[in-house]
Amino acid sequence: MIKQRNVIDIQEDISLIEIFALRGNLECYDPYDVWMTSFGIRVKELYNANKWIGILPAAILTIWDNFLNNNTRFFYDKQEYPTARAMAALALLNSYELNKKKEFLNGAKSHIDWLIENTCKGYSGLCWGLGFKWAAGDDLDYDENTPFSTHTPYVLEALDKYISITGDVSYVPIVESIFSFYENDIQIMLEDESTLATSYGPDRDRLVTNAVSYTMFAYALLLKYIPYQKSEIEIKIQKLYSYIKSKQLKDGSWMYEPDSEDSFIDCFHSCFVLKNIYKTARIFPLNDSDAILKIGYNYVKKNFYSSDKGLFKRFSLSNKPSIVKFDLYDNAEMLQLAVLLNDTPLVSSLSANIKKIFVRENAIYTVIDIFNSKRNKNTLRWAVMPYLYALSVKNKGM
Repeated sequence: MIKQRNVIDIQEDISLIEIFALRGNLECYDPYDVWMTSFGIRVKELYNANKWIGILPAAILTIWDNFLNNNTRFFYDKQEYPTARAMAALALLNSYELNKKKEFLNGAKSHIDWLIENTCKGYSGLCWGLGFKWAAGDDLDYDENTPFSTHTPYVLEALDKYISITGDVSYVPIVESIFSFYENDIQIMLEDESTLATSYGPDRDRLVTNAVSYTMFAYALLLKYIPYQKSEIEIKIQKLYSYIKSKQLKDGSWMYEPDSEDSFIDCFHSCFVLKNIYKTARIFPLNDSDAILKIGYNYVKKNFYSSDKGLFKRFSLSNKPSIVKFDLYDNAEMLQLAVLLNDTPLVSSLSANIKKIFVRENAIYTVIDIFNSKRNKNTLRWAVMPYLYALSVKNKGM
């Protein structure tokens, strides 16, 4: 009976992946739409510079976007997002490994080829970012052409998986180009004999824990493609990991920006760090990684889980108010992490609760607000594609 239930679940998951990931066009609205407008950017910059001055206009825009304009999306334009393409490719490749449907492989190739054509311009190698201007902090604005250490690994992972499945070595030069981006454009923020921390973007911008973990994972993926620098890459991986270890707090958590006085601890970024440690350790041995993963995973389960809905909330330590009660992104990343760490009971319950609460027929909502209303229908970047990617990982693990 359980086995039959698993077969039905996988079929339902793959059907959902087909609906969203096999599209040739992945243009969509986004929860960040209001903050992409010229006025939204100015308000975000004001809030980042002075929260007390900026909180009122930020609140007005938040109310407008979430309660008055969430369905109509007036004044917003649909657009493509690189991470949506990359995760669609990964979801299709994982599904192809299950059922060998040629259209899944072709669909993944189509997404990868789109990404190659739509890389950020002017850098040492191929790389990808948000695709829109982001006012990230006080005096820290990224433009739409800015690549990130956190986004590029999804494309790299998709390329690596596609090459592994197909044996198509014509994509190897693309992977080598990504190595050039990490080597030449991602900056060293600090380094000593044992630790290394790298930038978020291509400037000396800020120290972000999950960004360091993504760079570590990217180098792990690159190991087999850059044999002539194997020892140097291995040293970098070990030193990046040492930095991440050094910033883990005694309770198992990580601050988003460990050296900032205005930082936070949230669910999906915590999952990023743990996921990247796990995936890196599968490629390159990391000392005490099992212990690091155990205490970090226990922290996430203890501090983010809400028993009344069987979902994971956003913050354990917040630095700003929010109207979000539950976000699909947190739960999608937690689902994937639970699969990787073989937490079968949580995988079963969380998967069922996500479907029950966020999915309605062929629509996927990404936010449950403080009034228990569903918001942000079919926003692929945040977080439909992360969810579908997690489902594809779950299906392979069942």
